[in-house]
Amino acid sequence: MLRFYTMKAAPARWLRLFAAFLLLGLSVSPLLAETTVTAAALADGQGEIDAEGACVIDALTGEPIFSKNADERLYPASITKILTALVVIESGGLQEHMTIEEPETKAEPSKLYLKKGETYERKQMLYGLLLKSANDVAEALARDNAGSVAAFGERMTARAKELGATGSHFVNPNGLPNPEHYTTAHDMAVIARAAMMQPLFREIVSTRSYEWVSATGEKKMLTNGNRLLSRFEGCTGLKTGWTNASKHTLVSAALRDHREVIAVVLKASSRAALWTQSARLLEYGLGHLPELPIRDQLGAVRP
Repeated sequence: MLRFYTMKAAPARWLRLFAAFLLLGLSVSPLLAETTVTAAALADGQGEIDAEGACVIDALTGEPIFSKNADERLYPASITKILTALVVIESGGLQEHMTIEEPETKAEPSKLYLKKGETYERKQMLYGLLLKSANDVAEALARDNAGSVAAFGERMTARAKELGATGSHFVNPNGLPNPEHYTTAHDMAVIARAAMMQPLFREIVSTRSYEWVSATGEKKMLTNGNRLLSRFEGCTGLKTGWTNASKHTLVSAALRDHREVIAVVLKASSRAALWTQSARLLEYGLGHLPELPIRDQLGAVRP
């Protein structure tokens, strides 16, 4: 079911928080959009969204702008790692080092071939998690954070519920298929919104390439798989995913004129459809953001 929303102005306290966050130095590069669909065209049914689940929210308020089966349970694949990163970042100690243990060296399929006994800074590991989407990194971070992958899955689910993502359940940090590991388009948008409030997370998911240096000094360039970073004007991240069970998934975000939206696409029919439909959703969302209240010189909000 497709739903379009008319939204009210955001509360003043959220406006102050979001404005302060944007003033931290975030910038938008002038990128050329490969696919542009007007809001009116999407609203009229042109540029159909054939993904199984999709939604767009206002990153400032969390209010929905567009949804299609947004509460349907679906497999997330590697967009799971958004929540993995959030839990790790919120736990702190990112400059500290962690040691790789034997179980995570056996993770498949996407990996950085970590070896038992190697040590890495947690911050570096987050780049490997979100850019390479490395499952060995995901499992290492989970075990380091909670003692085991299973315990970390419980932490993920608990944090998701705290954020209001009540239709999700997580059992691993990487998104590999499991009947007990599922989410919804709405929940992933809620989780991504919380993650994007973390400056380090924003920095990583907007990075196009990163030089990974292994514990032995070997260098490898990691490339961000989110093509919208170079194809959609104002794209600020986020994360791609794919398994045979989930098909193609993507959480994306875009910022224009100090306003940001977050879009989620679950179970897209193809890689090409993933990019096209995500771009359409971002364009629609940016075109349907509510007007912000006007402030007088004393900071009071006027209607």
